[in-house]
Amino acid sequence: MSEEKAQIRESSDVQRTIAFSSTANLRTFPSRDPRASTAEPPPVAEGKEKAGANDDDTGKNVDITEHLMSLEQVCNKYSVQVSEARPQDSFGLSAEQAARVLAENGPNTLTPPKKKSALQKYLICLSSLFNLMLIASGILVYIVLAIDYKDNKANVYMGAILIGVAFLNAAIEWYQQRKSENTLAALLQMIPPKTHVIRERKLESIQSADVVVGDVLFLRMGDKIPADCYVFAGTDLKVDNSSLTGESEPQERGAGNTQRNPLEATNMAFNGTLAVSGNAYAIVVRTGDGTVLGQIAGMTAGEEKAESPMNHEISVFVRIIAGVAMVTAVVFFIAGMCLYNDFAFSINFAIGTFVAFVPEGLPATVTMLLTIAAKRMAGENVLVKDLQGVETLGAITCLATDKTGTLTRNQMVVTNLWTNGTLYAATRAHGDAGEPIEDADAPGIRDILYSSTLCCSVKFDRTDVAMDKRQLLGDATESGLVRFAAARLPRDFDATQAEHKKVFEIPFNSANKWMLSVHQLAHAQGPLTLMMKGAPERVLRLCGSILLHGRAEPLTDAHRTEYEQMYRYMASRGHRVLAFAQLALDGRDYPADFAFDKKQANYPEAGYTFVGLVSLEDPPKHGVREAVGRCRAAGIQVIMVTGDHPLTAEAIGRKINLVVGETRDDVAARTGRAPGEIGDDEFDAVVIHGERIADMDDAEWDAVFRKPEIIFARTSPKNKLEIVTRAQALGHICGVTGDGVNDSPALKKADLGIAMNESGSDVSKEAASMILLDDNFATIVKGIEEGRLIFANLKKSIRYTVTHSIPEVIPQIMYIIVPLPPMLTSIMILVIDLGFEVMAALSYAWEPAESGSSLMRLPPRKPVTMRSIAMLRARAARHPPPPVDPRTGQPRQPGRVRRVLNAVRAPFTRVWWQDLLERPEGEILVDGELLSWSYLEAGLISTMSLIVVFFVVLNHHGISPRQARLMAKDTSNAYFNKDSPTYTYQGREFTGEQQFYALNEARTGILFSIYILQVFNLFICKARFRLPFGRFMFRNVRTFYGFGGGLLLLVLVTYIPPLNTVFNSSYKSIPLYWLIAVGFGCLLLAYATARMLVLRKSRPIQWNRTIDGLHMHPTIWSMRQRTKSIDVAV
Repeated sequence: MSEEKAQIRESSDVQRTIAFSSTANLRTFPSRDPRASTAEPPPVAEGKEKAGANDDDTGKNVDITEHLMSLEQVCNKYSVQVSEARPQDSFGLSAEQAARVLAENGPNTLTPPKKKSALQKYLICLSSLFNLMLIASGILVYIVLAIDYKDNKANVYMGAILIGVAFLNAAIEWYQQRKSENTLAALLQMIPPKTHVIRERKLESIQSADVVVGDVLFLRMGDKIPADCYVFAGTDLKVDNSSLTGESEPQERGAGNTQRNPLEATNMAFNGTLAVSGNAYAIVVRTGDGTVLGQIAGMTAGEEKAESPMNHEISVFVRIIAGVAMVTAVVFFIAGMCLYNDFAFSINFAIGTFVAFVPEGLPATVTMLLTIAAKRMAGENVLVKDLQGVETLGAITCLATDKTGTLTRNQMVVTNLWTNGTLYAATRAHGDAGEPIEDADAPGIRDILYSSTLCCSVKFDRTDVAMDKRQLLGDATESGLVRFAAARLPRDFDATQAEHKKVFEIPFNSANKWMLSVHQLAHAQGPLTLMMKGAPERVLRLCGSILLHGRAEPLTDAHRTEYEQMYRYMASRGHRVLAFAQLALDGRDYPADFAFDKKQANYPEAGYTFVGLVSLEDPPKHGVREAVGRCRAAGIQVIMVTGDHPLTAEAIGRKINLVVGETRDDVAARTGRAPGEIGDDEFDAVVIHGERIADMDDAEWDAVFRKPEIIFARTSPKNKLEIVTRAQALGHICGVTGDGVNDSPALKKADLGIAMNESGSDVSKEAASMILLDDNFATIVKGIEEGRLIFANLKKSIRYTVTHSIPEVIPQIMYIIVPLPPMLTSIMILVIDLGFEVMAALSYAWEPAESGSSLMRLPPRKPVTMRSIAMLRARAARHPPPPVDPRTGQPRQPGRVRRVLNAVRAPFTRVWWQDLLERPEGEILVDGELLSWSYLEAGLISTMSLIVVFFVVLNHHGISPRQARLMAKDTSNAYFNKDSPTYTYQGREFTGEQQFYALNEARTGILFSIYILQVFNLFICKARFRLPFGRFMFRNVRTFYGFGGGLLLLVLVTYIPPLNTVFNSSYKSIPLYWLIAVGFGCLLLAYATARMLVLRKSRPIQWNRTIDGLHMHPTIWSMRQRTKSIDVAV
């Protein structure tokens, strides 16, 4: 709290100084219109830019040139007055200027992406092919009603119900999307951030949205930078650019610049980044959409969202069903005309056949299954914005993931110490060398702990709670050292800092690459101790002795050799390495009240004692190693895409199962050959530098994606977008995970974008289709398993649901061809499709996997193979891309009329039939095997059952099959109605009522026959890999609720007499006849068993091969070992 009060007093003093100081040091530049500025930027040396993250078009295309200008030119451009010598005395903008610019340019906010209205979103849901097919069926029913109202009076409700189902299905999908959007909006709502600006020499705190170009910002440690700004003065400012570039290392910012790339410029700080240390004064040069953040968001808005694989497959299925239904309707319309020469009768029959082919309950079933799965995933901390994303996650073949903050914690942790001639391991992770830290007072260990505690600039949000509950404001490396020291110090961390006060400090800077401080730490020679930490080579250069055996010994070449070995070991693992040194200051030269002066350099500049080396890493999150291993074992190619250094990325990749094989360089080192002599088939892992991506051709991309282990390092947002595009071009169903703004274009381009909630930017959450609420990468594995399970269950549900189509269609056909009495009415079809079938089909939403790990041992349902790539490219060759408009550079899209004509003409082209008959690689939602079972095998057995039941019930009433055919064929009399004339056969009379009730009882038998066969089918469809027997068939208790609810519905429809009139059923139906259906059900079960045995032999299951070298022990195991070492040390 004392530190907070001191900061408040310091801010108040600064404010009073700005408000009342003289203008002697004020540098005023003449006001000029920024649009009229013709000042040329001063010449800038071509400094050695960092390879990677921003060396490509991203940096070159950023609309910023101010980093190349002098301070005077920037001030002229934006009509602002600043003091270079005393920046706190700057005038800044006047209130009038700020108000005018704010009115001209608008608030400093990103333009939200264009969103469709609620009505538009509902209409999009309604316009799905399934819903359109239902609406078309309803309209056709009313057309039939208009042609012949008397004979089709019962269809009044049929059309309304079909159309109503379409609207209800769209409403369910719309509601789920709306709910997800509202949840996301709640996640994005935050307290409006504040920013410190200087206006009219006063330091003010204003809303970040009110910041304008030309404003002078005062940036402090912990501030989120509100706009792109030009830094003209400051002290040790470091910014975290990871959200923009993926670079986890904090970047120094201050006056002066030697870089041409604006993202590399040392005098530029960007919107959305974080000031992690120091303070600075800066001039705002871009706000809102004009910032780099806004331009990346614009890239996101420009990306088209890919259609989900399941959406595409359902669309194909609907087209097939619609095509078959239309062809069947036309054929039987012609047959009706030929047989009866009655247009009204024939068109009525044709439309009835079309409607019978439509699985009315399937759209609602699919939507409800996805909705239930989305709710279940919400319980696993996964927010699904798009229902189709539930299944897409299970279908992905390639998962491109960011490193910092996604795979790793974005929090540095000490891993190894080398001091007093001994290597120590701070954690007990896989592959760690060194002894455990057992005594915090051991020589060297104690010195490093004290240096980490005292020689640091980290601040805390509060000091009245334990260290693990504090927010640390400062450099990530220093924060890691502070956490390490606080956990192992023999005494309280805060008490140690208070007792050994800092009397002098030289902060870390890019010139020295070290930090030095002097503390009131007494020793035998005096009251003060000098401590230093920094770049190992710089620190060692200043040392004349080394700590060995608890005392300082002269530094020799042997010591330097040992240092080099330890340094190489730590650096080779991708760790960040720091060196520590100290010097016990002689009390005769440096008494307790000695006045150190940085400018006079009256402190020792050499002769220090080298204490040791400490390595730190950004460790993987708990569960990441197992998650990546399980993804790879499931046949998913996991790719790391990061802005970090290639060595760091590879080191992390080897810790998380992403890389277990050798790279080209590894093979070269092992075999003693040059890297150019190593063949592509000799190594499995590649690490691609971002600089190479722009120059890679198609063959090189193919060679990269053939490797099972891929890392892209030093990448930019456009690189990530290119990687996703290339993967999709090879047929990959690509998922992308990320949390930064730099990930958002790729998140939207991917088949499934997965954003992080807690660490993710608002832009990335908007672009993604799915959000991990707990930021746990391991949750993705649960999602993949859930996605694969929902696909398997959707397929089972569709297989089950579609089976009843043939038992509904064949009676319609027999009605006109044989002919026979109408065996099923339209309302009965709805009882089947929207009644007991939906209840039973929904139970598949809770169906568990047949065995615990079977789904994750299968390859992705659409694996990318050489054959699939060849097929994809052959199809692309058959469909050349549209011509490009030379004015806009965009493909010319045909108009609406042209698209309709192309769709009509397509079935008469060779290309259309090639695409249709081409056998796809992998598994699709509705394939030939499913259609064969549903329409030809189980469908026909079910049809035989209902025909037998129908004729047995009629025969019970004295009407033989031949007699029923003759009565239906007699066009001069309309039989089987209450008012039908009496029919006499072999001396026996059948009145109209007897005919009517006999037919209705036979129809009721058909209803129960279809139901019973579907109950058997419900259990049969559960078995995909195993025989349809065993305990796994009964694990889903909701199965019994499903068919139990269906049975209850049938009983109500049958045995409540008033409902008999509505549903053409009969309460006189005898359950004895249901045994016929039970017999056919047993036949269906026996047939399914024999079929499974044959398929096992002819098409055995292809499981994924085992990947050697995967380490599947939990990541948290190493942290538990670390906790034990902490306990021992304390």
